[in-house]
Amino acid sequence: MRRPPLEINRLVEELPEPAADEAVQVIWQTPNMRVERIVSYGHASEDGVWYDQSDDEWVMVLTGEGVLEIDGDPQQRTLGPGAAISLPAHTRHRVVSTAADEPTVWLAIHTAVKQV
Repeated sequence: MRRPPLEINRLVEELPEPAADEAVQVIWQTPNMRVERIVSYGHASEDGVWYDQSDDEWVMVLTGEGVLEIDGDPQQRTLGPGAAISLPAHTRHRVVSTAADEPTVWLAIHTAVKQV
């Protein structure tokens, strides 16, 4: 079986231009896992819109800043460079804000939930 060529991913370089939506790039994917780079330029979730994903997610901020709200948790979570959070499947959450003066680069790892 032939393997794909090895790539160097420069996650905080060669960023996309600002756009109306966040830029999501799948870096690596297997049947049970997906690794994404997400680039935000002052983006936030729309009022009343919550993410409710069927997979577990671990997310880290590489540059910039992101503020998350977890449904039912009165404390917002501010993530700066090097900060990470685990979000188990169906943890409703939303992005309150991202840095307005610089890109916020997220590294997100999603893993499939296995039925037991």
